[in-house]
Amino acid sequence: MNSIWRETTTIRFASVDRSDRLTLWSIFNYFQEAAISHAADLGVGREEMSHNGHAWILSRLSLFAERRPLYGETIEISTWPRGWEKLFFHRDYTIRDAEGIAVIRGRGSWLVLDIEKRRPLRSQSVMFSLPPNDGINAVSANPVSLEARENLVKNGDRAALYSDIDFYGHANNARYIQWIQDATDIDVLTDAERIRIDINYLNEVMPGETVEIFTAPLDETAPCFAYEGRRAHRTSADGIPNETFQPVFRAELRTGSAASE
Repeated sequence: MNSIWRETTTIRFASVDRSDRLTLWSIFNYFQEAAISHAADLGVGREEMSHNGHAWILSRLSLFAERRPLYGETIEISTWPRGWEKLFFHRDYTIRDAEGIAVIRGRGSWLVLDIEKRRPLRSQSVMFSLPPNDGINAVSANPVSLEARENLVKNGDRAALYSDIDFYGHANNARYIQWIQDATDIDVLTDAERIRIDINYLNEVMPGETVEIFTAPLDETAPCFAYEGRRAHRTSADGIPNETFQPVFRAELRTGSAASE
């Protein structure tokens, strides 16, 4: 078993946008696949969890991209458990370039779900199966609960169709990122050299459900990064099904230009 999971890949054409740089959705996919592989290596993977009627569910994630790697670059994706508190199991992530620089960092908070009851539970057997990796931090703080906003404006609709649904019968967490991407001005994401996204996953989206996407600008006082680039952009996004009106996700997206500007 490996306390830290590492895998190397080359960025392919399907993972970049028209700027030739890695997309936000592709980053989430890399994180997700690495976490799945590491959980299996630690004995708490999909098969083991399903046997006990349990499943891993991503609840929150914060991601910081200092630079988006380019098509053809070789990158190393790393992930490791980072302890737990209450019901949350924290997991860190990095993507390093060929020079070993961590250009993307993140931390996710996962829950163990009782599949039959669709409720999170505190699993001691999982707790003691995971190395705590004390002091090994990709980021300095755990993802937080995001506040609801009142000035949201409807941006569009997304139906949960075949390609959105994963093994557990609901929309996959990375699909929400794709929906947020598509609700954002194409030039904002294409031009972004640095990206931060914080997302809370609040409820499941089931096959055939339609989610209304609402967006709103964030306060000018909201932090972007440690600088104000000429292409700084801040927005919030909520996904709300048109049947239940209970938010399924809440996110805040910040982008910016190069730190040297």
